[in-house]
Amino acid sequence: MLWINKRSSQAVATLAGLMLAGTAMAAPLVVRSAGPSAKTYPAGKAIPDTAKIVLKAGDTIVLLDGKGTRTLSGPGTFSATATATAAASTGSTLNALVSGGGERRARIGAVRSASGIDKNAGKNPNVWYVDIGRSSNMCIADTSTVTVWRPSADKAATVTVTGPSGQGTIDLPAGQSAALWPSSVPVVDGGAYKLSWEGAKAPTSLKFIVVKPTTAGLEDMAQSLIKAGCNAQLDLLIQTVALPDGSPKG
Repeated sequence: MLWINKRSSQAVATLAGLMLAGTAMAAPLVVRSAGPSAKTYPAGKAIPDTAKIVLKAGDTIVLLDGKGTRTLSGPGTFSATATATAAASTGSTLNALVSGGGERRARIGAVRSASGIDKNAGKNPNVWYVDIGRSSNMCIADTSTVTVWRPSADKAATVTVTGPSGQGTIDLPAGQSAALWPSSVPVVDGGAYKLSWEGAKAPTSLKFIVVKPTTAGLEDMAQSLIKAGCNAQLDLLIQTVALPDGSPKG
């Protein structure tokens, strides 16, 4: 059981609202690109709704809009927008990913099916949680409410955090997958940190970047993640709201 303070819940919920509001108005955004046409469709490029995307053999791009993400693979000509019917569950799915909820107490753990199998085992449940096993840039909205997460909670672990101001520890009892960042090692914008624990192959390197969105929209947040190089969070966002792959037009 993880206890999350009210300030943390409210901060994340507010940011979730900013991301979810008005997502349908922004133009589709390229969030991944590879292949011969990668220079034509670089990550971070907005595509007009009416545009036709022409891809060559070996091209793959991922588009994000208010409906979700689509992967387009060449050769072929594709529509920049997805069908409206594909967006039915995107809002609730994204909200679950980015929001810690409005309650003082939140249980972060397994979500099991009737068969007893954990359907989300090993998957980070929140785009703002720091995966202790993945070195990356980490975008955050509030330096005082950072939460760390681990994919396996079978055993107890003590994570040592080393930062610009010194060291601190995070205790994770068996069965607990997440905990708050230690207040003894304040998170600062642009600060570099290392996480280590018994059994880790190598320390995890993190660089925190404070993201302060000025406009509403999922595409705007994705753009911020791209510019800051917060690839772990971008990967999670893309996977969570993925729609069926696009089919060529005409």
